[in-house]
Amino acid sequence: MSNLLNLLQLASPTIPIGAYSYSEGLENLIALEIITNKEQLKNWLNTELNHGSIGIETAVMIRGYQSIQKQQIDNLEYWNNWLSASRETSELREQSWQMGKSLLKLLLDLGVTNQIDPPCNYAIAYAIGAATWDIPLRDATLAYLHSWTTNLVTAGIKLIPLGQTHGQQILRDLHDSIRINADRILDLEDHQLFTCNWGLSLASMNHQSQYTRLFRS
Repeated sequence: MSNLLNLLQLASPTIPIGAYSYSEGLENLIALEIITNKEQLKNWLNTELNHGSIGIETAVMIRGYQSIQKQQIDNLEYWNNWLSASRETSELREQSWQMGKSLLKLLLDLGVTNQIDPPCNYAIAYAIGAATWDIPLRDATLAYLHSWTTNLVTAGIKLIPLGQTHGQQILRDLHDSIRINADRILDLEDHQLFTCNWGLSLASMNHQSQYTRLFRS
């Protein structure tokens, strides 16, 4: 029960790391009317879960978790640097670093040892929390993907806009995709860490110069 409560706290949308201020390019896609309704938002998120960089980010989180369990801090730093180098745009990298820094500070305040020097990616900070609190790896992986999906559904509700019920329907419809991709990512070997994510890259780059925007990325 304590593991479950720790997981709920770690993956909660109320955790103060600033996730709500990021749309990961979604704001630009909506401004360009590429995404205008519930079905298009759901299809975009499903495509990202299946093929996007969230899969690589989650795979690095898994490796960070395993590094903490084995006390391989050099390996933890390697994957942190690897993820920083793989970010498609400066906005996405800054998002990951800012959220990672905020989560590390929070974990330190909650009694979890800070085991990596900044800049720290969010996936690595999450891995430190999950491994230190002995949260089962599959549960941590499911929660990581669910938290990401929830954040972007919330952004879509604000931007399109959609009703809260539509947002919950999207999240519910994506449960199978979250579960299937969690199991897929858990089985990835290091040489399989690649992604086809040019849509997100272009949206993020365009967002940097968007005239008006509500979100930081």
